[in-house]
Amino acid sequence: MTRWGMVIDLDKCVACQGCTAACRAENNVPFQGPEGTAQGRAMFWNEVIPVVEGEYPDVKARFFPRPCMHCERPPCVFVCPVGATYQDEDGVVRQNYSRCIGCRFCTVACPYGVRYFNWFKPNFPEPMVAYTNPDPEVPVRPKGIVEKCVFCIQRINKAKEKAAAEGRELKDGDIAPACVQTCTGRARYFGDLDNPDSTVSRLVKSTRAFRLLEELGTHPKVYYLMEG
Repeated sequence: MTRWGMVIDLDKCVACQGCTAACRAENNVPFQGPEGTAQGRAMFWNEVIPVVEGEYPDVKARFFPRPCMHCERPPCVFVCPVGATYQDEDGVVRQNYSRCIGCRFCTVACPYGVRYFNWFKPNFPEPMVAYTNPDPEVPVRPKGIVEKCVFCIQRINKAKEKAAAEGRELKDGDIAPACVQTCTGRARYFGDLDNPDSTVSRLVKSTRAFRLLEELGTHPKVYYLMEG
């Protein structure tokens, strides 16, 4: 058994938004356009949030990357009335799009604001329509359902298949979600939290490590390393 998790080093993040662009391209995340964005319906499975601290003129801007937290005890799973959102055996909180009825109970239950309701027919303006990911594991979702980060589950599955074909176990570093692969500052790490030899399992023991809203008891599997 594995327990996939991510570590994000805030000291290394340069807020280039490469992770956001890579996530959109890899997972066919639709564009909302100026109209949808003006209505607060912009969709990002993975975004970098600016946080301003202090008062003028002593102001400091920090940048906070925010994917799905893939909680150990995900509130979204508990409230879904049709089982469209579920947690697989590796701890990844996934979406069954064919079951989702768009009730949005999960978006209300999620304290991290990482679930997005697809209000409109998916929009891929030219020339982006030619660059949608053709992987059958990454469908273009119809309107009226909830979407979210799934740790690029298609990459996890392909790495498992490759390791099985080669007759070996998965190694640390075999899997890199799109956001990890594209991070220009090498601020993101992905791996098995239950593997004592993995990079992520060592990093979460750091005195700099923390998780968002730990007091809620959701036990996120995304950890952050605070700025030094």
